[in-house]
Amino acid sequence: MKKLLLLVLVLVFVNSNAQDKNRPWAIGVGINGIDLTHYGIDNVGQQFKDYITVNDLNVIPVLSRIYVAKYIGKGFSLDLAGSINKIDKGAHYEPLEEKTYYSLDLGVRYDVNNLIGETGWFDPYVKFAAGTAWLDGNALAALSPGLGFNTWFNDKIGLNFETAYKSSAIFKNDGDSDLVYAFDIKNYHFQHSISLVYKFGAKDADKDGVPDKEDLCPEIAGSKEFFGCPDTDGDGIVDKDDSCPELAGTAKTKGCPDSDGDGVADKDDACPQLAGKATLKGCPDTDGDGVADKDDACPGTAGAIDGGGCPDSDGDGVADKDDNCPNEVGLTSNNGCPENLSLDSEGVTKVKGDLIKTVEFNFGTYTFKAGVAKRLDEVIAQLNESDIIGLFVEGHSDSTGPAAYNVKLSQQRADAVADYFISKGIEKSRLVIMGYGETKPLESNNTSKGRAENRRVEISILELKK
Repeated sequence: MKKLLLLVLVLVFVNSNAQDKNRPWAIGVGINGIDLTHYGIDNVGQQFKDYITVNDLNVIPVLSRIYVAKYIGKGFSLDLAGSINKIDKGAHYEPLEEKTYYSLDLGVRYDVNNLIGETGWFDPYVKFAAGTAWLDGNALAALSPGLGFNTWFNDKIGLNFETAYKSSAIFKNDGDSDLVYAFDIKNYHFQHSISLVYKFGAKDADKDGVPDKEDLCPEIAGSKEFFGCPDTDGDGIVDKDDSCPELAGTAKTKGCPDSDGDGVADKDDACPQLAGKATLKGCPDTDGDGVADKDDACPGTAGAIDGGGCPDSDGDGVADKDDNCPNEVGLTSNNGCPENLSLDSEGVTKVKGDLIKTVEFNFGTYTFKAGVAKRLDEVIAQLNESDIIGLFVEGHSDSTGPAAYNVKLSQQRADAVADYFISKGIEKSRLVIMGYGETKPLESNNTSKGRAENRRVEISILELKK
């Protein structure tokens, strides 16, 4: 008995895995002990004393109990248990003439873990059964409340310990039946059992120990931790969700390595050894101008994207380092300086003559205001009917917004007018097109009226002078 108690203590610390929908069937074989008692519920003290006394158990040293259990849902299981024994000890240790004992019970179990939470090493249940016992042919109908617990060696094999109190006291003998009273058993007795249990019934196609019903990767062997899916590189991200299943990475980079820790996977990182920005493919931008250092001609000074990362103070599209006139809007072709429009080697220069028309634009756009197209048609007619050699088309903006943006917007406005002229048959060679941004206001930008006047394109006569 001491060895049995020691075995119980050891098995209590074996990992537990309750019978459930994944392995719904269980079969158990083991031994049982019968403890006869004459005390009923009206004498609990004597009954408990009798219960904890173990040297009056009737036990035979062979497999003497078998049961089959089926999980039915929500923590409940049904079981059918049968047992055989030899009775030779009575309720008060008195020796009896040996008699054969049989029992058959149908019971309902409820897994207590559904109430207290998973214990991890202990799987207790409560049980209520109804059945019949026979002692040398005399039958006894009994109701059996009981307690039990399972411990498991793995997710299939374990041990079951159960104790039940069998009572026929609620039944009445009509005098003609021996179903409610068997000599020597009388109305009460205990039955205790230890069984080896095997759970089965779950389909597991990939043999990874995770039933197909729970297996997210039922055709590929994986681990229980990841619901049956494999994690080849051991980075905690299952292969099916891992963009680099054979290289350990991070969740942020979908399982791919990120050597510089900037959140951009090495496979997508243009600078894998330097922490940078995702918007720049993982490359750093020291001056924060939106141009990666590797592409920035001026990595220590914030500049314009169009200017290769270098500053352009006057916004004319020529970086200050290449601009001979960094504070004046000029031409790219003239190293950033204002127009020097030499036509030939003889020194003939294009100059602006009389202003012949001004057209206005909507705020923040290079779309014409209503009526502008009609006014441009008048300029085209004048150009076709005279000896004017060409036109100066100058775009301007108000001071709202960054200077570089305004230069670009004013150039777009000048181009819009020029494109209209070209669409009407005017040769592009007869046009000089310039965008000056906010540098040449007609009115103060402090008023809405003044700003509206400054959003314009001026069209002037082009003249030639030596």
